[in-house]
Amino acid sequence: MTMPAINRSTQVWDDRASALAHFFQRAGEAPRLVAYDEDMGCPLHNALAALEWTITVGILHDTDLIHAARLGGEYAAAVVERRQDTRRRFVYMGPRMDAPPADPYEGSLLYDEPGVRAYDFAQRVHAIAHFLRATQGVGGVLSLLSRRAPELRHVRRWLAAVFEMPEPEVSNVLVSGWFATTGGGLLFAPLSTGDPYVYREVGTA
Repeated sequence: MTMPAINRSTQVWDDRASALAHFFQRAGEAPRLVAYDEDMGCPLHNALAALEWTITVGILHDTDLIHAARLGGEYAAAVVERRQDTRRRFVYMGPRMDAPPADPYEGSLLYDEPGVRAYDFAQRVHAIAHFLRATQGVGGVLSLLSRRAPELRHVRRWLAAVFEMPEPEVSNVLVSGWFATTGGGLLFAPLSTGDPYVYREVGTA
């Protein structure tokens, strides 16, 4: 089976406002993730490895919708949406050391394994609140300003396409990203003070 060709484009912007305006224009109505702390962004150096590992061991599923994520070098945490019968459930997953001393009263403990703890929430707001309590939002992204959260399978596909041919002099610190069936776009923070914002887009021909 022949895989469709991937189109790639890169643009740079000297100022934040122009970079974000271009990002949102290109994103349209596509599901997106936005950095909780734009100055810090979300480091993606280990993102693909973290995603592949969690899928391999069954923690994350390809059909999960990503509402929040923190993919750092030391640990990862996420809030995903899953369907349970006809209901939507929101699951927080993160390292045990990251969890607050008391269990969240809004959710129920789903599993507690060495190195990872998961809670099940009925409402998105409670799951996101627990994510922010546990991680302080450091290096995290949230699903904001879109009607639907990105699907994990699309996040994996387009991140892999972007990093398959990495651009030199790009920070890999994500400010925002959109992920759809036919393509995705990522806005990266400046590598250092005075450097431009870099927007990279990939998609099927």
